[in-house]
Amino acid sequence: MSSGQTHPGRPHVDDDLVRRLVAGRFPRWAGLPVRRIGSGGTVNAMYRLGDDMVVRLPLVEGGVPDVATEQEWLPRLARRLPVPVPEVLGAGQPAEGYPWPWSVYRWLEGEHPEAGALAAPAALAKDLAEFVVAMRAVGLPGAPRAYRGGPLALQDADTRSAVALLRGIPQEGIDCDAVTAVWEEALSAPGREVRPVWLHADLMPGNLLVTGGRLTSVIDFGCAGVGDPACDLFPAWNLLPSGARQVFRDALGVDDATWLRGRARTLSQALIALPYHRGTNPAMAGNARHVIRAVLEET
Repeated sequence: MSSGQTHPGRPHVDDDLVRRLVAGRFPRWAGLPVRRIGSGGTVNAMYRLGDDMVVRLPLVEGGVPDVATEQEWLPRLARRLPVPVPEVLGAGQPAEGYPWPWSVYRWLEGEHPEAGALAAPAALAKDLAEFVVAMRAVGLPGAPRAYRGGPLALQDADTRSAVALLRGIPQEGIDCDAVTAVWEEALSAPGREVRPVWLHADLMPGNLLVTGGRLTSVIDFGCAGVGDPACDLFPAWNLLPSGARQVFRDALGVDDATWLRGRARTLSQALIALPYHRGTNPAMAGNARHVIRAVLEET
């Protein structure tokens, strides 16, 4: 999804380019109306194509592998999951000066949930747990490694660097000693060897769609693969209030060590995101602040 974040070397993408790309690759869809979809994401641009489709194009080179991941795995995951996921309708190729592959998907209805404004938080927590359980049960061989799915210690340097940056931004009011203590508790927590499972690995509010407060779709599977099951606990702190958080945990049967890792992983993502996005992406920065508050209130 697209944002106002500036990345050096990013291609210029607008409605006219998308029309030309679609017409060149998929003549049957030429002439359909194209309009940009605003979002708080940072890696892809999204354009509505007619009434029933959406075009998704990477804006940064780091998002390019996600195109192939989704084209390969979404058709195989879809029938194993309890809610609809993006259906790939067409695979686009570089053209018209745009340098990377892209995709056309079927449009999914719904709205993104907002932390602090959930219509049915406990029911949504159960829906999310059902989705996570279904992902963990996937047994497809040859899975990629999930983004952020490796050992927690791999995030240590980036997390501590982010805390150091936040110490230099006193106006954010982050208790850097407290967040460091949460991080170090998880690093030192005892626990059995982690068995990798299938993960979505990016369960942010912007990757969820709800209708009437209930989960109707999960989108953006570019980070999906196998890894630490704690990686799919993100909604506990980036979306759900404390009561629904416990519903989510109970539905998943999460042990203490996994819960500590999940909390620390969610906190790490927020700490890294906040100094990067605070001046350019209000949605991402706002959710990062929400996560930090939620984690510190729980500890």
